[in-house]
Amino acid sequence: METKDSVEQELVQETAETAAEQESAAPAEQPDAEPTAEQKLQQQLEELNDRYMRMAAEYDNFRKRVAKERERIRAEATGKALSAILPIYDNLERALAQETADAEYKKGVEMTARQFDSALESLGVEIITAEPGAAFDPTVHNAVMHVEDESLGESCIAECFQKGFRHGDTIIRTAMVKVAN
Repeated sequence: METKDSVEQELVQETAETAAEQESAAPAEQPDAEPTAEQKLQQQLEELNDRYMRMAAEYDNFRKRVAKERERIRAEATGKALSAILPIYDNLERALAQETADAEYKKGVEMTARQFDSALESLGVEIITAEPGAAFDPTVHNAVMHVEDESLGESCIAECFQKGFRHGDTIIRTAMVKVAN
């Protein structure tokens, strides 16, 4: 009988030890136990850190959104300004195409056209080429006339009436062309 009593005593002792270990290991797990000052401060620190991280993320998103908006406004303003001065470029092109007896006059118009070209280039404006025989691209060309021409292939540019312009990825004006079918 002693063995049975000793086994029971050992079981009771192990159970008591396990319970004591669990109580000492996790006193905060008890629902009616008050958190310590250190635990309260740790919780406040975590809350403040979370608020700080969220505010930093919001600020970063705001900064990126403002930068995108600024770029969009700049591109829009540049496009509008360029659209306003492109008729001047067209008139210079027409003046260069006309024959004149006055060589100095022609030289002055050529100099003005070159200066205008370099100003457009410095602004990052690219001229959309529409050479006869080139393939028609509806994203950069505007077909205003169609002509049947056996010497040109299908959907090829026959003639360019007005040059097109691009600023970055934005098409400011499409090239006005005659297309051969």
